[in-house]
Amino acid sequence: MDDRVLHHFLGDDGRLTTIPTKHSKLLVVLDHLSQQFEPGQTYPEAEVNDILQRFHPDYAALRRYLVDNSFLTREDNVYWRSGGTFEV
Repeated sequence: MDDRVLHHFLGDDGRLTTIPTKHSKLLVVLDHLSQQFEPGQTYPEAEVNDILQRFHPDYAALRRYLVDNSFLTREDNVYWRSGGTFEV
């Protein structure tokens, strides 16, 4: 299921063609995006923006979705990965 969702929303270049509106599909895309952030590492907001801008021009919406859905945590404009699928 997750691969089908990603295939539908990611172009051949790996960029998002559109941000899903259905919450279950959005969660799949957010999990994929969360993999760009290393667990245990902190990121200033500008770096989070740079990473997310590689996937879609509305990086602010993606950042907000990641925080609102507990994939990233934000405190004092510093972010860190707090969710998503972790490789074992």
